[in-house]
Amino acid sequence: MSAMSLLRVEELTVTFRGGGREVRAVDGVSFDVNAGEVVGLVGESGCGKSVTSLALMGLLPRKAATIGGRAEFDGMDLLSADDRTLRDIRGREIAMIFQDPLSSLNPVVPIGLQVTEVLVRHRGQSKEEARRKAAELLDRVGIPDPTRRLKEYPHQLSGGMRQRALIAMAVACRPRLLIADEPTTALDVTIQAQILELLKELVREDGTALIMITHDLGVVAGLCDSINVLYSGRVVETAGRYPLFDDPTHPYTLGLLGSIPRLDAAPGERLTPIRGSVRDILPWREGCAFAPRCDRVVDGCVGVTPELRSTVAGHLHRCVNPSEVPA
Repeated sequence: MSAMSLLRVEELTVTFRGGGREVRAVDGVSFDVNAGEVVGLVGESGCGKSVTSLALMGLLPRKAATIGGRAEFDGMDLLSADDRTLRDIRGREIAMIFQDPLSSLNPVVPIGLQVTEVLVRHRGQSKEEARRKAAELLDRVGIPDPTRRLKEYPHQLSGGMRQRALIAMAVACRPRLLIADEPTTALDVTIQAQILELLKELVREDGTALIMITHDLGVVAGLCDSINVLYSGRVVETAGRYPLFDDPTHPYTLGLLGSIPRLDAAPGERLTPIRGSVRDILPWREGCAFAPRCDRVVDGCVGVTPELRSTVAGHLHRCVNPSEVPA
């Protein structure tokens, strides 16, 4: 781990309570994010990616969720900070782009007011100053005729423009850390490419650190510097972008890569999906959670919890029978 990390997450756990039972959604997740770095959290729905981000932002209901571990942002533990401190940090130092812009934006408040309130709250700008800045932000993220769009409501914008408006709100105060939770899921491929290019531009120009949360390894291939693959609440493989794609070691990572359509595939060639579903898991205390779906399962996969081990510097995996270990 780098001593200069902007964000250092150590053994993060999130347990939900309800209906007389407990569910461990995040189970000991650790990773670092440096200034100007793009870090990916990758995995299927239900692996704990979004819950991790909500825990870091302090947006989980305290009565229903128990959070453990440590998340140190610039020397301060976000997980133990009080609500007032988090309100001051959110939007100014750390911002988040949520997955569904239509449900994330207030449907009865004009876009302009939703962008300007961030500037008024955290930058102390007057309403007129904030309105001018909001128009500049909308123009920066590629929304045409920004002055007119400030007066419009979310339902009057296309899906791509709503997502751009969310990005404008998130970067309004030039945060040091930006969390993007599946920002391209509901968009067509052309708009996806534009949004990803916009995020890369923001990181490049402002030196913002970015956590990209996605289920699509194709998205992170051209964006992330390092990638953490999550399964059932735990990191099962972590590496830099090129080592992960060149020499994946965990069977789950191989399964995700095998599920991506390839332009160079032969006509009629079938994808190789991961068998079973995310519900087919083994508790980590009883062995590898991926064992019920794994094609490389051996006796050692059950009975003992696999540890995250290093193969080469910076490349870690949680597997007793990995694929070829990179040299």
